[in-house]
Amino acid sequence: MLWNPEFLREGFAVADTLHPDRIVYGVPADSRDAQEAQAALDAVYQPLLEEGIPRIVTDYPTAELVKTAANSFLATKISFINAVADLCDASGGDVTALAAALGADRRIGKSFLHAGLGFGGGCLPKDVRAFMTTAEELGATGASGLLSQVDAINNSRRDKVEHMAHEVFGGDVTGRSITVLGAAFKPRSDDVREAPGVDIAMRLYQAGAHVRIYDPKAKKTARLAAPELQHAPTLPEALQGAELVIVATEWPKFRRLKPCLLYT
Repeated sequence: MLWNPEFLREGFAVADTLHPDRIVYGVPADSRDAQEAQAALDAVYQPLLEEGIPRIVTDYPTAELVKTAANSFLATKISFINAVADLCDASGGDVTALAAALGADRRIGKSFLHAGLGFGGGCLPKDVRAFMTTAEELGATGASGLLSQVDAINNSRRDKVEHMAHEVFGGDVTGRSITVLGAAFKPRSDDVREAPGVDIAMRLYQAGAHVRIYDPKAKKTARLAAPELQHAPTLPEALQGAELVIVATEWPKFRRLKPCLLYT
């Protein structure tokens, strides 16, 4: 038996299957069965191995940790830049320019350095907590303490946006018309599991606001997750009459919006 973890990104599963960054096998040491199983997987992955895709053969514990460790690292990058965004707010800095400068460093890279509402979905939150739990059970307090902060920073982003929305209206959103653009946890997906946009929309609705939410792809899943909200069928209808607009998902059409033109 081998442990063969997958590294598939939601929305890119086919591409990641056909062109992975690496292939990992977890095998028991000095086992004839393991050698046979490895040979069988080598046959499955032969076209990829011939392309030069790295194959990493390791033991069971390492192979079992690599998926959650990878996602925990990506989550750490997201929480780091969001923590830096708070520092930029306090100092007058520009987190977007700062992230561009960081990302130009080849040791760091620009991916996952976009300040915003934090991560959601079915993988990163789950894997961060699984990795944290494993670290706690094994007494690796450094890893568990670090990831506890990563999780806390991520959750605090939603608190901050909710607080900012209240501030806009002098501390009370009751009766106010608020639009949330984006229900999916990331663009090119209809997955609303642990999605920041849905969570923030529900918080503001429960605080008494009239909340309208729109997503170009996650209409059905958003309606199932939050039937209490108003679900706009189109972007213009979502924006009509809005006193506050919160961009919760980085859909390209939302990033291209020009606030000065919305109400002209």
